[in-house]
Amino acid sequence: QVQVVESGGELVQAGGSLRLSCTASGLTFSNYATGWFRQAPGKERGFVAALNWNGVGTQYADSVKGRFTISRDNAKNTVYLQMNSLKPEDSAVYYCAVRQGRLMRVPQSHNYWGQGTQVTVSS
Repeated sequence: QVQVVESGGELVQAGGSLRLSCTASGLTFSNYATGWFRQAPGKERGFVAALNWNGVGTQYADSVKGRFTISRDNAKNTVYLQMNSLKPEDSAVYYCAVRQGRLMRVPQSHNYWGQGTQVTVSS
């Protein structure tokens, strides 16, 4: 049984930093590309960042480029999202997802999802 579990979301002030973690089990993690997505109230789930299975090749949404960094540790079956210079508009539920093959920005192309972790940035 595949499980994907995110953690690290919390309330933070604008300009602050957070690191989200996502651990997957029940699959061969090194065979999967990983992605982070987010969904704010009343909005569709949108792409944030993605990383290939081998840690080579990343993509970021324009809104987070230069502020967010995605990375992974295959030995720990974990992917991270380091978020710096946070803004109130970054507030959302952040989801981690994995897919076989190369990274994709499209949410529907991912096989497994976590339950999400809430990030709230106060102004």
